[in-house]
Amino acid sequence: MDKNKIILQTAEYLKSKLTGEGSGHDWWHVYRVWKNAVHIAEYEQADLFVVELGALLHDIADWKFHDGNEDIGPMQAREWLEGLGVDEKVIVHVCTIIQDISFKGAGVATNMKTIEGMIVQDADRLDALGAIGISRAFAYGGSKGREMYNPEIKPELHNSFEDYKKSQGTSINHFYEKLLLLKELMNTATARAIAEKRHKVMEDYLQEFFLEWEGKD
Repeated sequence: MDKNKIILQTAEYLKSKLTGEGSGHDWWHVYRVWKNAVHIAEYEQADLFVVELGALLHDIADWKFHDGNEDIGPMQAREWLEGLGVDEKVIVHVCTIIQDISFKGAGVATNMKTIEGMIVQDADRLDALGAIGISRAFAYGGSKGREMYNPEIKPELHNSFEDYKKSQGTSINHFYEKLLLLKELMNTATARAIAEKRHKVMEDYLQEFFLEWEGKD
């Protein structure tokens, strides 16, 4: 099994599948998560092959774009990896990462079982923070036809994945329902250090947003 060849083939497959996607879950999101994951893995004792495959395939079929189906991502990843002759143990590990990676609501635990999963989850969450995270939040909200902000609609801290799936809140509410919570949910010290800076970028942005909203800037 030529691991490097499998990684490159998988990257090309995801690039062809997701290039041009407009919600912030495109190939370049996958690319950044991949590179973030490799960077974090440099500081951890982890199986880099599993980390790279998990990062590349984590959004192969996101539930948000498949009627809330949480199983379609792992299923499509398994089909792809089986076609490449990847060992069953690796396939199970990667599919478990994909199954468990998503944020499921403020009151819902999303604990990863392995260091490889923790690294991929951290890398994915880092891409939801900072300047890129802000951009992605509005890209996703726009793709779903959601309001940018409506002060009459208050943020909700969801206590179940089903409630989180049904959420139709504004893009600004998404910061309070998810994005600002991610800093404290990082698994690794490397990701926590990166998250600190990116979190501050979002706090500063929101402060300016609300000043401008009231014409006080």
